[in-house]
Amino acid sequence: MKVGLMGFGKTGKAVASVLLENKEVSLQWVVRKTGLLEHRSVRDFLGVLSDDPAIIYSKNGFTAVQLLNRCPVDVIIDFSSPNGIDYYGEEASNRGIAIVSAISCYPPEKTRYIEQLSVHTKILWSPNITIGINFLIIAAKILKNIAPYTDIEVIEEHFKNKAEVSGTAKKIARCLDVPEEAIKTIRAGGIIGVHEILFGFPYQTVRLKHESIARETFGSGALFAAKHILDKNNGLYSMEDLLLPYFQLLK
Repeated sequence: MKVGLMGFGKTGKAVASVLLENKEVSLQWVVRKTGLLEHRSVRDFLGVLSDDPAIIYSKNGFTAVQLLNRCPVDVIIDFSSPNGIDYYGEEASNRGIAIVSAISCYPPEKTRYIEQLSVHTKILWSPNITIGINFLIIAAKILKNIAPYTDIEVIEEHFKNKAEVSGTAKKIARCLDVPEEAIKTIRAGGIIGVHEILFGFPYQTVRLKHESIARETFGSGALFAAKHILDKNNGLYSMEDLLLPYFQLLK
């Protein structure tokens, strides 16, 4: 499976390292906004031993048409920005290239655009693409159905300079009918991301908690999504759609 990666910030670099170390995929290229590091090898920059081409390109260096003609891929993984899809979306859709987007939040017009693109290709969009957080959300929904009378609190912790409320926490709150303004936030040090759901029963308490201890966890989630999205029909999917079949193993 040939993969292209959009975005090469802190998380993008961690995702690239996971892709390079996995023998089931081949990282063909990385596209970033600026020309810095253009035409360098991601392998050499990150110091990862790999046979993948993994060349860094800039948006200004090639159009999506030129890039995909030169270096075709099966899946594009996006860790760039809400505007990243403007660069490759239409061309990926025209070619039937699958898209895995881990952008935390799209404005409404971009969401509608993605829905239009998904008519012609398969797209997975997950604001938090880690396997653990999406497992947590499914488990929380099940528990809420079992005990709808419980008190529910959503708590999120992130690094000191993160100003906004976590998009993942907002998604959790929506899934559990908890008002967004009720989300409890903690900002301290360099915390990558902690999300906790507290269920207050009359005589017991259940806590579901997920902690990201390294940004590579987003790479593992993106890799899982890329592997599982290819055999789907065209359409817009979530990580929940990919994980739910595994819950049927409990039967």
